[in-house]
Formats: sequence, C-alpha cells, structure tokens
Amino acid sequence: MEIEIRHIEKSDITGIKKIYDQPHVVEGTIQLPYQSIDMCESRFEGLKNYIGLVAIKDGQVVGQFGVHTIDNPRRKHVAIIDIAVCSSVQGKGVASVLMKAGIELCDNWLNIEKIELQVFCDNERAMQLYKKHGFKVEGELEKYGYTSGGYVNAYTMGRIKNNKAN
Repeated sequence: MEIEIRHIEKSDITGIKKIYDQPHVVEGTIQLPYQSIDMCESRFEGLKNYIGLVAIKDGQVVGQFGVHTIDNPRRKHVAIIDIAVCSSVQGKGVASVLMKAGIELCDNWLNIEKIELQVFCDNERAMQLYKKHGFKVEGELEKYGYTSGGYVNAYTMGRIKNNKAN
C-alpha cells in the first residue's frame, strides 16, 4: 500500500472530519461526536505551535498526526502528539507510517527530546502502536475522560529521544 505523508492543507479538513466522525475515533479520543466542519477547521487553524500531517492513499485522507510544541521555556523540549486513522486502513500500517514521520519530525527538525501522549487504558491497539515506536507508560490518570456514558482511565505515555525503538 502506497501512502503519501504531507502537511495538512485546508482542503484536507473534510477528510479529517470524516475520520474524527468514525465511532472508533470518537470513543478513543476526547473529541465530541457530531462536530461541524467549522469546528474541525478551527481546531487545526486555531492551534498555536501545532504541526499537522496527513496520510493520503488513493487521493483520500486516511490518517492525521498532530505535534503540539510547548511555549513554556522549561518544557520547550517536549511535544504532545495525537493520531487518528480511518477504519478502512486500520491494521494496514498507516498509523506506523504516520508515527515514523511524526517522530522523525520531532527528533530531527523540531529539537524535541520527549514526546508525550495520553491513551485510554482499554485502547490496546493504540498502546501496541506506541510501544512499537518506543513509548513507555509513565502513569495512569483516573477518570481521565468521559466516553460512551462512563468515565475511563488513561495512561500517560512518553518517548525519550535517546530511547528510540529499533
């Protein structure tokens, strides 16, 4: 499967919205369902210190990866990431291609020493992806988010640049 990775463009917002409307993404993130195109667009345009990548397959957006760098001088070495892929390509390597591109961006171009993320504790597929790319569980956050009518815990995970996975 050939995947193109590039920076998010305004024309990608509709495709990204379609990914974030999918049940597995709504349940696995803290995003609300039924977002308007304007809400989705403002999420990407209104973020300061945000770099967004998309995965393109056959001309369609099939994945999104975000890097949020931090302004605080004492945390400038840290970035927070997010990722989502279309259900049609889950388990086909798209998330890994996006992770590799995002990590390469952080390691080699943004001078980031640590990448952080949060993941719901029951999201085994995502945790496998993160561990494959060198992330480790650093702690558990109780009642981190509300989803599907109940509270869920989340792990905070981190990847230190010098501890890259092979």
